[in-house]
Amino acid sequence: MRALPLDLDELREAFAARGIGARVGFGTAPALLVVDVTRAFTDPSSPLGADVEPAVDAVRGLLETARGAQIPVVFTAPVYDGPCVWSTKIPAQRDLVPGSDLVKLHPRLSRLPGEKLVEKHSPSAFFETDIADYLRERDVDTVVVTGLTTSGCVRASVVDGCSLGFRMIVPAEAVADRAELPHVASLFDMDAKYGDVTSCDEVHGALRRIRGA
Repeated sequence: MRALPLDLDELREAFAARGIGARVGFGTAPALLVVDVTRAFTDPSSPLGADVEPAVDAVRGLLETARGAQIPVVFTAPVYDGPCVWSTKIPAQRDLVPGSDLVKLHPRLSRLPGEKLVEKHSPSAFFETDIADYLRERDVDTVVVTGLTTSGCVRASVVDGCSLGFRMIVPAEAVADRAELPHVASLFDMDAKYGDVTSCDEVHGALRRIRGA
């Protein structure tokens, strides 16, 4: 097996030289998607969990800014829906039964009235859910994706969102994974092919400009 290249800036430049990795930017009507920031993934004692408190803090900050800008906010929570390939690959998913504390949002995240919560049964927030229709009904063209995990449900949602025609924006500090290697590799890959990986500061600024307008 070939060693992974460690100089991501050099690799990014090589991709750019081939016409890979252009920016999609913000459109005019964004929404905030909070993927699976549930107790199952944020409690280090859970088989699926990790210490991701910095990302939770970043999500909380973006929620505050999104609400100030009065843009749509959508939360997802993975819920076990019976045997499938996903739960075969990750048997711990079978603990995510309806009503379990594990499928509840992180205690420091609150969902306000009118904010949508979707129980999903696959990695992508868009697969066999009504999220895309919900966003299109509100003329959303840009989806800011936050949550867990970077290499799993975040990446799957970004790929599907791009396929559905949305501009996908990923604030790097507001996503997290169980290990650094898949986190870094997935951020690089999403930025190269499916959306823009950027900073929370840039997203806050874009949302505040929308609020000001």
